[in-house]
Formats: sequence, structure tokens, C-alpha cells
Amino acid sequence: MKPYQSIPIQDCGEPLVPLPPDQFDLADPHFYQSLGAPYADKSPFYLRQGVLAALLQAQATLAAEYPGWRIRVFDAFRPVAVQQFMVDYTFRELLQIQGLDEADLSDDQRQALTAQVYQFWAPPSSDPAMPPPHSTGAAVDVTLVDQRGSEVDMGSPIDEISARSFPDHFAGSDDPSEQQWHRHRTLLNRVMVAAGFRRHPQEWWHFSLGDQLWTWLGFQAGYQAEQIARYGCAPEPLEPPRASPEKSVAQSLASDNSARP
Repeated sequence: MKPYQSIPIQDCGEPLVPLPPDQFDLADPHFYQSLGAPYADKSPFYLRQGVLAALLQAQATLAAEYPGWRIRVFDAFRPVAVQQFMVDYTFRELLQIQGLDEADLSDDQRQALTAQVYQFWAPPSSDPAMPPPHSTGAAVDVTLVDQRGSEVDMGSPIDEISARSFPDHFAGSDDPSEQQWHRHRTLLNRVMVAAGFRRHPQEWWHFSLGDQLWTWLGFQAGYQAEQIARYGCAPEPLEPPRASPEKSVAQSLASDNSARP
């Protein structure tokens, strides 16, 4: 059990709404879908209505400072079944990297590998009191693309299981390239935090707003006294993804902005 999973939830009832593809750079193909993750008829590009409104605000802040730049959404809503699929996939990937055979693992080896996986992946719990962050529709994995549409180098890929994923891994480096990577990570964090998001302590790409992790981080930092998350297990999406996003964008902008801290 992760520390933030003890935070109680009082879900605000906001629907999941599709991300407008004219406002963000949506990862295509979506990596988990390309691996065969069981999304069924669900799209990964949904967020809670208030969370989408905040992400639109982050995009506006970025564009005002860097015209033509966009937030690239790598992943957003993730059903619990997909979380389980990716936990299993990552476990097998670590086996391969370390040259191990699952059938020959000792209990200690299995526990060590599982702990390594769960350092970066939330347990795929179906308990409504402990939903994985992405299954709430309130967490999003993002990076940046520049005015040419090229992905901005952050020094490590999303989902890498290594210390390079830690947000400040390159902070003290004297290497010019690593200093630039840290500046890029700092920019991403700044525009997201300005919109109300909080970053995962061990993942430069993961941001959430209103879920258990966000609430726990705010309490730990002294930003808030109340320890109640407002997003739990997400409901079914409000409507299927479609080419014309005007209605969903309008709904997001018309929200009461309750997603701000």
C-alpha cells in the first residue's frame, strides 16, 4: 500500500470527457494500445471535466511563453485492466533485461522485482478506496513538443524504470545537455503547477489534480489541511471520442473550476 492510498475519497461526480485533439498533441499511436492493452472500446484520451479545464489552462500558459509549443499527452485515463496489463508487461520486461527466467525466481527475487515495478506503477487495485491514479481520470502523463512538432528532450523516455525518471535527476549536473534536460523538465512542471497540478515525486511526466496522490502531496507540503480526494474511480466516459471536440471543450471551460487547489 502506498502512503497516499490512505486518503479518503469523496468523488465530486464529474464526468470523463474527451481531450480535444486540436488543443493538444495526442500520442499516436498510443503506446499501451499498440502493445495490446485491453482498452476494449475505451479511449485513453479522457480526463475528468475539471482536470481537462486545468490542462487547457496549462497549454495556454505554455503557448503564451513559447508560441507553437504544445503539451503532448502520452496517457490519461487508464482502466484498471490496462493497469494490470502494464504492470505484468513491465515485470516481464525487467525479467528480460536482467536475464532471468520467471520459473526459476526465488521468492526474494520475485519480491525485489515486484517492488521495482511498483516504484513506478501503482498497484492495479479494484478496491474503490484505493484506485490507481490514472483510473480516476485525474492523472495524466505528458511531455512537450516544440513549434516544429518535435518532442522536447527530457533526458529519458516516459515510463523508464531508472533513476533518470526522477524529476531532479539532472539538477546538479555540469553537463550542458543534462542542464538543458533539467530546464525542459522545469518548464513542464512550471506550466502544469500553475494550472493546479502536482507532479509525481519519482516521475517527471506524471501529473495529477484532485486524486489521492495530489491530496497527499498537498498535505505533505503544507498547502492544504483537508485530506480528502475529490476524484475516485472514474465513471464511464460521457460520450465516445469524436472528430469534433467543440462541445467537450465548452463543457470543460464552463466548469466551476473546482479543480484548482
